[in-house]
Amino acid sequence: MTVIALLSVAPVVEGSMSEEVAKAVAALDEFDVAYETNPMGTVVEADDVDTLLAAVGAAHKAVDGDRVSTFLKIDDKRTSDGTAREKVDAVESHLGRTAKRERE
Repeated sequence: MTVIALLSVAPVVEGSMSEEVAKAVAALDEFDVAYETNPMGTVVEADDVDTLLAAVGAAHKAVDGDRVSTFLKIDDKRTSDGTAREKVDAVESHLGRTAKRERE
């Protein structure tokens, strides 16, 4: 089984949050997970939900601040081992091209 999640962890502050977000992303390195960060969050993949939740908890705790906002969306498809890349590949197959476009 593969569990895929979209994670966003950030302090509630004015100005740049990148230093604190980097701490959250770095905390994931302590766990047996794969991840990819994008401008809106980090996609995290784990073999099971317990590993995923432990990694997410560590990412949340790694952020300093009086208030931390965490968003987590989990796809726990228990009947197959699909990866995040396979999900994107399936969409791109129907689209007939990569699912990316730069602004002009």
